[in-house]
Amino acid sequence: MNIDYSEIIKKADVDALLITDPYNLRYYTGFRGGEGFALIAGQQGEQLKILITDSRYTEAAGKECYDGFVIRQFDATISIYDILMEYIIRDHIHTIGFENESISYSLYNKFVKNLNGVMLNPLNSTLQIPRQIKTPEEIELLRQAEHIGDLAFEDILKILKPGMTELEVAAELEYSMKRHGAEGLSFDTIAASGVNSSMPHAIPSEKKLEIGDFLTMDFGCKYKGYCSDMTRTVCIGKASDEQKKIYNIVLSAQLKVLDELKPGMQCKEVDAIARDYIKEQGYGQYFGHGLGHGVGLYIHESPAFNTRDTSIVRPGMIETDEPGIYLPGRFGVRIEDMILITENGCESLAHSPKELIEL
Repeated sequence: MNIDYSEIIKKADVDALLITDPYNLRYYTGFRGGEGFALIAGQQGEQLKILITDSRYTEAAGKECYDGFVIRQFDATISIYDILMEYIIRDHIHTIGFENESISYSLYNKFVKNLNGVMLNPLNSTLQIPRQIKTPEEIELLRQAEHIGDLAFEDILKILKPGMTELEVAAELEYSMKRHGAEGLSFDTIAASGVNSSMPHAIPSEKKLEIGDFLTMDFGCKYKGYCSDMTRTVCIGKASDEQKKIYNIVLSAQLKVLDELKPGMQCKEVDAIARDYIKEQGYGQYFGHGLGHGVGLYIHESPAFNTRDTSIVRPGMIETDEPGIYLPGRFGVRIEDMILITENGCESLAHSPKELIEL
C-alpha cells in the first residue's frame, strides 16, 4: 500500500498520528490483528512508524506490517504508554491526532492521564477519507468477496423450499460462503420471510418458509480482510400480482441508479435517483433507509448514498445500491449490489440474477 503519511499528518496539522481503530490499523500498517496502537510521525524518508501490540501478535505483526514499521511489545513490565512516551520525548512530539470517532471515553481518559504534556487533537474523518478511493488491488479483493456471495446465492437457490426455517437459510448461506473461500462474515446474515421481510434488518428466526412468502436474504463475507454485501429477494412459490408490482418497482429503481449514476454527483443526488422514482410510484413512505454505503475493510464506510451526504462521488469508490419497499406487517423487497464507480459511470460487482425468481 503506497500511503503518504506525511501528507495526512500535514492536513491534520499535528506532529503525529495515533491509530487505534482496527480497520485503520489494517489499512495504514498492514497489521491484521486489530489489537494494538500505531504511532506515525515525521516526513517521508525519515519517518517514525511504530506498531505496539502484545505477545499474541508480535510475530504476526512482524510479517504483516509494511516496510519501515518497528514492532514493540508491551507487557507487565512496560506499558503501551511507556513506549509511546519514549518516542514522544525522543522525537519532540507536541501534538498527536487521535481517532475521536472510534475510541471509547475510557481510552481517551487514559491518553490524557498517561501522555503527559501532549496536546490531543481529534482527527475526525481524516483517516477515513483516503480509504474511500480503492486501489486496484483492493478492488480485486472486493470483487472476489462479492463473487463468493454470487456463488452462495447460486447454492441457496438449489435447496430453498417450504418448511426450511430462516435460521437454516442463514446457516446455509454462511456455510456456502466459507466453503467458497470466505474467511468470515462481514455482518450478521439476514434471512427474513413473509411478514418478517417488511423489517429491513430482521433477525433470522425459527419461522418456516411458506408458499407465497417473499424471502429477503442480505449477506456478505470477508475475503482477505475485505467485505462483500448483497441482497436478493425471491418468492417461495408463485408471487401475487401485488408482490410482482412491488418487486418490479424496486428492481427498476435499482437499475436506474446503475444507469444514471455518474462521477461528480453528490451522494444525496444518487440517493434521489431511486428515492424519487419509488415516490413517483406511490411508495415513497415505505423506503426509509439510505440507498447505500461505502464498503471496504469495514462493511459500512463513508461516503453514503442518503438524503444528507453531500460528498462527491469519485472513480474508485465502492458503494452499495440497495433500494427497498417495506409494507409493515405484510412483506418487503430489497435488491442490492456492490458497485464500483468508474470514470464514466459504475459497474456492478454482483452478477446474480435480479429478475423475480419464483421457486
